[in-house]
Amino acid sequence: MPADPAHQLADHLGVAERTRELIPELHKVAQRLIDVYAADGRLYTFGNGGSAADAQHLAGELIGRYLRERRPLPAVSLATDPTVVSCIGNDYAFDDVFARQVTALARPGDMVIAFSTSGRSGNVVRGLEAARAAGATTVLFAGGDHGGRPAADHADHVLTVPATATARIQEMHLTLLHLLSEQVDDWAAQTDDHRQEA
Repeated sequence: MPADPAHQLADHLGVAERTRELIPELHKVAQRLIDVYAADGRLYTFGNGGSAADAQHLAGELIGRYLRERRPLPAVSLATDPTVVSCIGNDYAFDDVFARQVTALARPGDMVIAFSTSGRSGNVVRGLEAARAAGATTVLFAGGDHGGRPAADHADHVLTVPATATARIQEMHLTLLHLLSEQVDDWAAQTDDHRQEA
């Protein structure tokens, strides 16, 4: 029997209401990302499957725009180059596909954001571990009933959606990345205006 859409929507709204608790931590992440950009740093994102799509989505919002006309902001999704991902997966291991890229690219003062509905993916754990070793600020968008661990153990900021259903977690990740984009977008547009005035 198909799932009842009304029940699914009610579940979504309930999770959305509980996700309000993450707003203070989201503000911290936004401010830190603004500081990264103000210092000419870069953002790197990654994840698997639907989380890879979220990572790519966030990078697109920042390089393009969210709501306002403003300069492009440097953001790279590490899940979108099949040549690099398959090369590392074949020559090393799939658990290394993000860590090796992070080691090559991330520098102190950058930010690395990982998306994982469970926090258990080996390549996400290693990617965050490599980012922390590189001196980057590490952020995890997670979910489930384990607090995003073990990936969360390598994150400076953790946004754990209070749900266990993958669909609900991904829906909230999308909302949160839009809220993050809104704050960064607003800052960039304002600083662009100040530059033009100067």
